[in-house]
Amino acid sequence: MIDQLLLPFQFSFMLKGMLIVMILSIPMAMLSCFLILKGWALLGDAISHAVFPGVVVGYMTTPWVIAFLASLPFAWFQHMRPENITMTLITCGAFVAGMVCALTTGFLGSNSRIKQDTVMGVVFSSMFGLGLVLATSIYSSLDLNHILFGNLLGVNWLDITQTAVISAIVTFILGAKWRDFMLYIFDSVQGRAMGLRIPLLHYTLLTMISLTIVAALKAVGIVLVISLLIAPGAIAYLVTKRFSFMLMIAILIAAFSGFLGIYLSLFIGSDSASTIVLILTLIFIAIFMMIFFRRNTVQET
Repeated sequence: MIDQLLLPFQFSFMLKGMLIVMILSIPMAMLSCFLILKGWALLGDAISHAVFPGVVVGYMTTPWVIAFLASLPFAWFQHMRPENITMTLITCGAFVAGMVCALTTGFLGSNSRIKQDTVMGVVFSSMFGLGLVLATSIYSSLDLNHILFGNLLGVNWLDITQTAVISAIVTFILGAKWRDFMLYIFDSVQGRAMGLRIPLLHYTLLTMISLTIVAALKAVGIVLVISLLIAPGAIAYLVTKRFSFMLMIAILIAAFSGFLGIYLSLFIGSDSASTIVLILTLIFIAIFMMIFFRRNTVQET
């Protein structure tokens, strides 16, 4: 019985999956709290879909980049593995596409009468459509299903290293400037009066969202990343009104759901990322129902 329960820990791919989820849970949970309070849930969805053309362009340019590096006199470039070059280009392309989406959304929202949610819908659907056109116009060995839905149990140490570096940067910036971000979210007028550079905070937060989505791209994919960017903060918001507690609860929930989702997926034969999202959904429903019935009980008494 004990051996059966410890079975997932005997496989290196399971341990790598658990490790990358633990790394991702911190910045994604922290960002989810800011997104919930700011009302930017749709923006996270928009950027996560908008990175798709950047992914495809990154893959399309791989043969040219490999040929260029092979022509250089430096032996270090010549011995780089092609798959590592591909993932690096995909990461860079996804980040650029995410930033284009974020900046375009901000520009159109500030310079037109169209509401922000409408602008987001137009921009992300256009960029996602562009990605699909590019993807279907080439015949490649790249499994685009892994980009759309992730490959959590297929990550390698390069993926983990890239994710750890990006997560560390995002976590450090959010942890160092969370009070400034909070003032920007709740009262940007007062923040501007206090000397805060509100546009800088705005675009810094957009950059953090794009970076985190890129970090999670290989693990959970474009489609499922939005759940991990929203659910932990939404659950924590149900539990507490204090932002510091909200951050801690969101991180714990994200880490617990990630670990349990990967652990259970081995036994039930399901996709790991989808199982994580399902667990987050069940936790949200359970906490909501508890609060709902408790509130009704208090009102009746």
